[in-house]
Amino acid sequence: MDARVSGRATFDLGVWSAAHLQRVEQALERWVSADAATDAEGGAPAELIAAMRYAVLDGGKRLRPLLVLAAAQAAQSASGERSDATSTPEVALRAACAVELIHAYSLVHDDLPCMDNDVLRRGKATVHVKFGEASALLAGDALQAMAFELLTPDDDAIPDRQQAALCRLLARAAGSSGMAGGQAIDLASVGVALTERQLRQMHRLKTGALLQASVMMGAACGDVSSQAKDALMSYGAAIGLAFQVVDDMLDVTADSATLGKTAGKDADQDKPTFVSLLGLERAGVYAQELLAQALAALARSGLPETQALQGLAQRLVNRSC
Repeated sequence: MDARVSGRATFDLGVWSAAHLQRVEQALERWVSADAATDAEGGAPAELIAAMRYAVLDGGKRLRPLLVLAAAQAAQSASGERSDATSTPEVALRAACAVELIHAYSLVHDDLPCMDNDVLRRGKATVHVKFGEASALLAGDALQAMAFELLTPDDDAIPDRQQAALCRLLARAAGSSGMAGGQAIDLASVGVALTERQLRQMHRLKTGALLQASVMMGAACGDVSSQAKDALMSYGAAIGLAFQVVDDMLDVTADSATLGKTAGKDADQDKPTFVSLLGLERAGVYAQELLAQALAALARSGLPETQALQGLAQRLVNRSC
């Protein structure tokens, strides 16, 4: 196998992830700051900041920011640059945190009574249970706005053209042609028998779009060829769908304590899933097929350093929570 794809002898995903997660957590703590809450003119209400921090900090796998940073590292390697957790470009860190803020906002809104009406998220009470529905709605709105604020700093940390490209990628993934559109289809599909094609399309939007955008935002932090960009698009599409397939399987096989969210919810709400359509065994096979597609895409990308992207794909497919 090509050394660019094998590379595992000298790459430790656990070490890589821990180092990059530390930077992400520190940045989120800094940017979603309790200091922003003040009674002074121009300050944000303390209750709103508290709800935002509750939604974002101290929980979650941070898969999306890790995908941004892994893709940014691969993009840097294309031009002969090498990066580690101590030299992550400012643009990549901002993009990673912006994606996580969008993800957090989507969870806050998805858990609301008018959506999925869930009471458990990341092992703790959902935001609307803790702070009330109105505060949860506003916290989600504010997190969404903050994501784009991070991508458009006042200084010269991110060139204007790069700001525009990152904002477009994120907005498209979060909007009607992405996450919001997928959620609308999901809500309209309760009790409806979807075909496999329809189910794939729903989850390409609802879950896959933001995961794919994470990869492409990382790529936009560097300068990659059209061949590499196409390959990363395919990689992102494959892992985006694989993530949801595994999520559907875990909803059946894991308990709420393990998942950190309500298990068995899909069946209780009569939602179409890959398990209900394919069965548990076939769904597992499909997840592995998608993993193979993702790794094959990386192999044809021509990028020298894709070990982190490989490892993240394997981790998300073979996870137990």
